[in-house]
Amino acid sequence: MSETASKARVTPAVPDEPDPGRWKALVFIALAQLMVVLDATIVNIALPSAQQDLGISDGNRQWVVTAYALAFGGLLLFGGRIADLWGRKKAFVVGLGGFAAASALGGAATNEVMMFGARALQGVFGALLAPAALSLLAVMFTDAKERAKAFGIYGAIAGGGGAVGLILGGFLTEYLDWRWTFFVNIPFAVVAAAGAYFVIREPKGGRNRSPLDIPGVILSTFGLVALVYGFTRAESDGWSDAVTVGMFVASAVLLLAFVVVESRVKAPLLPLRVVTERNRGGIYLSLGLAIIAMFGLFLFLTYYLQIVKGYSPVKTGFAFLPMIAGMITGSTQIGTRLMTRVAPRLLMGPGFLVAALGMLLLTQMEIGSSYAALLLPAMLLLGLGMGTAFMPAMSLSTQGVEPRDAGVASAMVNTSQQVGGAIGTALLNTIAASATTSYIADHIAGATSRSQQQLVQLQGQVQGYTSAIWFAVGILVVAAAIALTLVNAGRPNMNPATGAEEGAADEVPIPVVAH
Repeated sequence: MSETASKARVTPAVPDEPDPGRWKALVFIALAQLMVVLDATIVNIALPSAQQDLGISDGNRQWVVTAYALAFGGLLLFGGRIADLWGRKKAFVVGLGGFAAASALGGAATNEVMMFGARALQGVFGALLAPAALSLLAVMFTDAKERAKAFGIYGAIAGGGGAVGLILGGFLTEYLDWRWTFFVNIPFAVVAAAGAYFVIREPKGGRNRSPLDIPGVILSTFGLVALVYGFTRAESDGWSDAVTVGMFVASAVLLLAFVVVESRVKAPLLPLRVVTERNRGGIYLSLGLAIIAMFGLFLFLTYYLQIVKGYSPVKTGFAFLPMIAGMITGSTQIGTRLMTRVAPRLLMGPGFLVAALGMLLLTQMEIGSSYAALLLPAMLLLGLGMGTAFMPAMSLSTQGVEPRDAGVASAMVNTSQQVGGAIGTALLNTIAASATTSYIADHIAGATSRSQQQLVQLQGQVQGYTSAIWFAVGILVVAAAIALTLVNAGRPNMNPATGAEEGAADEVPIPVVAH
């Protein structure tokens, strides 16, 4: 058999015509991503009502959030590997079905055990669904211009979905019932699963059929669970708590053992080539840092608007709309239009710096600060910057990987976001609480009346928020520096069939290999 004939039989090359259903598929992938992202904030709005109805103690209420975070964060790498093994479409549909069933269980919960179990199940299926969604985009969109548009939409949803959750959660809790914050996932999941089943055609030949790396699964799962739980516990019990310290030590040992195992086994759960490549390593690190800053901001702005300014849950949700608008504009208009013209670092670095400028404005918050004069421009800048940076980050995180690694590379994006969220909530909340306590201790003696004492307490809270936001500004500046120095890929090649341009070796589109 001739060499040409052999190549034609094994890898019949990139199809001349792209999948005609790829844009329809994007709708259902984006819908599923929106469901997962908004679930992270929508439940927080409903938590006080659910706690009261189910009789959950103050000490146990954190498990409504923690049970989801532990399962989701701990199983992401495993979920990404399963997507590579089963096929992304199958993993995507199964993940959606399981997430819908877990959401129904949560909405129907009659006690705290049922609620915690439902949240853990949501995390399990979310860990299967999230990497499958991102890797489907990675293998379906290979043309540089189309990939930029697709990831622009995906990036806007990934960045703005949490704020949408605040609005939707406020509406459902205030006008219906907290249970609807769970039930609302069911139609999302059913529509996305049905659409995916009939529309998505996953390119053949991209599966990784190697046997599962069981030691890697165990070490990564327990290592990530220990890390996420350590940060979660630090928020409530302090950084010097014995269990908190023990969790961090256990996580370090387990994850170090994981790296050693992955470097030696034939079919690793996480091939080290995925994370040691300079661009992807820079993406995972800078994205994780940016999420630390963002999650802390969502938390503080929600408290500031509701406790200090007296906004209702619905009004608080609408107050975040400028940030959502900024993210959508930054991602779909700025990032998408420039992605094929400039190097990704020239979008990511300045994007994080613009977001840092928005954060910097928020350090000037006071009790009587005007929403229109301070919060509105700050949130617009934050949204524009994050949207502009997220878009190339999402696209580059899976670009250039072998098709068999697309699922686990996508899982690493979600892992950096999940761990970043856990760190951000714990770290910045601790800084804020410490600053608040210190301010109140220094000023409460001079407050003689009850109203003056209440004023000092509110001022102390705002002082805590602004102190933590200063740290968030610094974190975003570091994220920008990492993006500008580590991410050195050139702009994507405009012709996926001919390979990368000079200076864009890391941006070669993922080949579509058919049987």
